[in-house]
Amino acid sequence: MKRIYFKIEEMIDSIRTISEQLTNSNFDPEVIISINRGGCVPGIYLSHYINKPHEVINLELRDSNKEPDLISIHEKMKKFTSALIIDDINDSGKTIGVIKDLSKNLKTKIHFAVLINKSESKSKVEYYGKTVNSKVNDYWYVFPWENWWKLNEK
Repeated sequence: MKRIYFKIEEMIDSIRTISEQLTNSNFDPEVIISINRGGCVPGIYLSHYINKPHEVINLELRDSNKEPDLISIHEKMKKFTSALIIDDINDSGKTIGVIKDLSKNLKTKIHFAVLINKSESKSKVEYYGKTVNSKVNDYWYVFPWENWWKLNEK
C-alpha cells in the first residue's frame, strides 16, 4: 500500500478548516477530547486555537491487544455538557462507532472531528479537514508525530 506523508502544514490547515466548520455549525463544545494517540496532537492544537480545555481518552483498537477501558471513557464523557472528540483519521469507523455506542445514553452532546475522513467509513463525523475515497486511492497515511525523527535522516 502506498504511503502518503501528511505534513504538519496540512494538519494546521485541517485544524483551521475544522474550526471554521465548528463556527458555521454553531456547535460550541465545552471541551476537546482527543483519542489517544492519533488525536492528541491535533486535539492540543485545536484546543489552543479555539481556547477550550483538552482531555484525552484511551481507545486503541488497531495497535493494542488490551481491551479498552470503556467505563473510564464513559465516565470522562459524562462530565461535560458538550464535547468535540477528535482523532487523526476516520478509517473504518470502528473507533468512532465504539464511542458513539458508549455515548448513546449520555446527556452530553458529542460531535466528532478528524483530520482525514474516509468517505466510505461506517461511522460519520461532523467535522473534518479533508475527505478521501479509499476505493479510488487506498493509501496509508503517516502523520508527522508518527515519524518526525526520520524526516532529516540521511
